[in-house]
Amino acid sequence: MATTIGFIRHGVTEWNNLNKAQGISDIPLNQEGIEQATALAKRLSSEEWDVIFSSNLTRARQTAEIIQQCLRIPVFTVESIREINCGLIEGTTEEERITLWGANWREQNLGMEDFKVVAKRGLTFLEKLIMEYVDKTILVISHGALIGLSLQHLLPQDFKKTYIDNTSVTILTHTNNNWACQLYNCTKHL
Repeated sequence: MATTIGFIRHGVTEWNNLNKAQGISDIPLNQEGIEQATALAKRLSSEEWDVIFSSNLTRARQTAEIIQQCLRIPVFTVESIREINCGLIEGTTEEERITLWGANWREQNLGMEDFKVVAKRGLTFLEKLIMEYVDKTILVISHGALIGLSLQHLLPQDFKKTYIDNTSVTILTHTNNNWACQLYNCTKHL
């Protein structure tokens, strides 16, 4: 018996295009993000999926709702798979961070959620899914940092670093207590 998880990063937002840290700021999809989610929904409609779980942030929920309209499967909203809390850097670009806090801003305590805490949120959620949805196919609409950090902690031998594109699909399978990545950061629908 295998449980399949399709991790999907939300569609693009204006802040993505402006290279602003979004974190838990509740920014909606822009027109391009809606088009990306629509293209993704068409791609997923040729596959078998049982249920969708979405972060509670608007950009993820909008992506999930567009997919749900095409697939006609239930959507559940979950706060634990929301994006990393970026603290004081939310809404800023790299240039603005350097101006405000200097080139070593990453080494300062600016109220950002710890990467290990973010990964633990992601892994705890995955563990719950594999217990409650044995042998099911589950879409998880989330965010770049949460997906990437979860992958790095779940499969450290495969993912030293990650980059997750908007509306990309990453497929994990869980069989006999083992995780495997079948597909990583795929955007063939775009």
